[in-house]
Amino acid sequence: MLTLVIFLGILSILILVHEFGHFIVAKKLGVRIEQFSLGFGPVIFKKKKKETEYSLSAIPLGGFVKLAGDNLEEFTGKPDEYFSQAPGKRFWIIFCGPLLNYILGILFFWMIFFVGYPTLTTKIGGLVDGFGAQEAGLKVGDKILAVDGKKTEYWEDLQSSIYSQKEQSYVQLSVLRDGKEFSAKVRIKEKQLDDSTGTKRNFGILGVTPFDEIVIVKHGFWESSGLGVSKTLELTKLTYMALGRLVSGRLSVRESMTGPLGIFFITSKAARMGVIAVLNLMAVLSISLAIFNLLPFPVLDGGHIFLLFIEKIRKKTLNLKTEQIINKIGISFIIFLAVFVTYNDIVRNFGPQIAKFFLK
Repeated sequence: MLTLVIFLGILSILILVHEFGHFIVAKKLGVRIEQFSLGFGPVIFKKKKKETEYSLSAIPLGGFVKLAGDNLEEFTGKPDEYFSQAPGKRFWIIFCGPLLNYILGILFFWMIFFVGYPTLTTKIGGLVDGFGAQEAGLKVGDKILAVDGKKTEYWEDLQSSIYSQKEQSYVQLSVLRDGKEFSAKVRIKEKQLDDSTGTKRNFGILGVTPFDEIVIVKHGFWESSGLGVSKTLELTKLTYMALGRLVSGRLSVRESMTGPLGIFFITSKAARMGVIAVLNLMAVLSISLAIFNLLPFPVLDGGHIFLLFIEKIRKKTLNLKTEQIINKIGISFIIFLAVFVTYNDIVRNFGPQIAKFFLK
């Protein structure tokens, strides 16, 4: 039950922030807002303030801001309608939804770095047979202080220093054992692993596994801000790289996409790990939502921006029939995608149980 509450809370926050981005910019530009709605299904709350109706529905898995004259069928030419605005103003109304999700992601990452996050130290918890660390005489309980003179305080630092090394190369490790520091020359072997975009690559390996020693890492206010921005840019780069591999067929759609059901299971795992894991999940989801919404597909914000670009070139809006066709294509795409990712999540999370049921 707690997982469900956290899951719905996360989605509600992300959607609310996204729609608020559209809402606040439209309001600032003088566009009349007819409805601001969160969720779908039975309406559990509704209130009208001035010209805007605010509503909350039972299932918070979506939301929308209804602007006056935001489709050609309803457009009457009044100055406070969406299509009465110049393309540049309409761009900002559309773009600020994803932009606020992006800013929210940065904020969550800043909170993680500022409040403190758990990470593993470089203490060795195990040795892999046949790899360089074992051959060099390293032992369980040793702590790796540096690689080729570069300080390695945390396990992620150690991985970063070693992964780029090539087969049969050597690294000079500074190691702490029983309070005494010594040097060890360790041979690198390569192993094929999945990288952060799901692509198989060869990584340099020492042949050590981490000890269960965790420390809390905190950073200052401004340093956390910089790290939050850097983390967001890194995630953005990885996401677009993954999208490029999806389009080229080098990355499996089935393995790389998930929907609400899959996010629910991820939320369950994050909730068990604590607040920091939940914040990290919210940051990743918020940035992913921004990037997904900016893809140039009909109905998505990116699709509307693309049509604005076409309008700017043509010096006129699309006709009503063309708009209706594009909307139908967009809605069909969203429905297909929703069915696909839901089926994929069911197979991924319940595949063994389903197979067992039918094989009885």
